[in-house]
Order: sequence, then C-alpha cells, then structure tokens
Amino acid sequence: MKALYVILLLIMSNTFMTLAWYGHLKFSHLPRFRSLGLLPIIFISWGIALFEYMFQVPANRLGFKENGGPFSLLQLKVIQEVITLTVFVLFSIIVFKQQHFKPTQLISLVLIILAVYFAFK
Repeated sequence: MKALYVILLLIMSNTFMTLAWYGHLKFSHLPRFRSLGLLPIIFISWGIALFEYMFQVPANRLGFKENGGPFSLLQLKVIQEVITLTVFVLFSIIVFKQQHFKPTQLISLVLIILAVYFAFK
C-alpha cells in the first residue's frame, strides 16, 4: 500500500513538473499571457514547480527504504524517471496535439521500461 501511495505522489509531482517546465509553451495562446516577458513566465513556472516539490519530497521520504519505505534510492529514481516520461508523453499528446512520436522514440520508451524491470531484479 505504501508503494502505491509513493507512486501516486510521484505522479502528482511529475504532473506539476511537466506543467511548470512545458506548460508555459502554450501560454502564448492565452490572451493574458501573450504579452508577458520571460521573467514573469519564469516566476509563474516556479510557482507551479513549488507544488511539484510538495509531492516529490514526501514521496521520496516515504518511499526510501532507509526511512521505512519499500524502495531503494536507485529504484525510486528509476520509478520517477518512468513516471516523468509517461506524464510527459500524455501531456504532449493532450496539450500539444500536433506532436507525433516516431517509432524510434517509442522504442526508447520501451527500453526505459525495461530498465525498470532490471532495476528491480
């Protein structure tokens, strides 16, 4: 159960991270954000990223084996990377509809999933 809770926290964290890192690329389509310069966009993204940390830090503390969690440090990192890529792919498909994935990019995602398998062996 703790593992599932950690994974849910990591999903939330990565959702905010992806929004902070890439969401601003769509801000120019919104009337209020169209005329903003780089510095205000940086501060908006930083404000969104604050929520990333509010989920990421507890996920790592709860998930880390030395704190009573189910995962080693390497396992936490591998899980986080797979979640990051999964959230990013979903985000890019939903928000950036014109983005398409090439077969080689999909193969690279499969290889990363295989990395998870080997990290837990």
